[in-house]
Amino acid sequence: MTHGGGSRSVLKMLPTLAMLLAAAVAVAAAPASSLQEMRLTPAEVREEAFGAATPGTSGLAGVRTKVLLGDPGKAGLYAILLFVPAHTTIQAHSHKDDRMATVVTGTWSFGYGEHFADAALKRLPPGSVYAEPGGRHHFAQTGDDPVVVQITGFGPTDTTYFNPADDPKKQTH
Repeated sequence: MTHGGGSRSVLKMLPTLAMLLAAAVAVAAAPASSLQEMRLTPAEVREEAFGAATPGTSGLAGVRTKVLLGDPGKAGLYAILLFVPAHTTIQAHSHKDDRMATVVTGTWSFGYGEHFADAALKRLPPGSVYAEPGGRHHFAQTGDDPVVVQITGFGPTDTTYFNPADDPKKQTH
């Protein structure tokens, strides 16, 4: 009997064993998820405690946000819920990052362009999705009901009004 055959089979398995060991080390070194568990019904979304506006929102009085994931003011993936009261008009503005949005509650009237124009608005009922391409000006309006929109992007984000006089942060009260 020879014992050399056994050591040759172990040598043949070394690359596979090394890959398995590397994969186990990578899994062990992976950080735990910082994502919190969350389940909200539409009614709970409407009742959710929204905070002050975050980076990337209109800055209008009454518009509030809830950060779901990440930090819109920092590099990385973020998701926010945007609460916009009834009878609100948001003038033409843009964001430096690409964003995707879904209308959660209410009917959101949304349009693209450098100036607010009723004729350019498209009514988006709950379940509608739309894009806010980085640098592309857009505007929006609510009707008789408030609207909740979920927005996802890769920050940092910002808001730049086409007409600086429309920027609520620059208006004197």
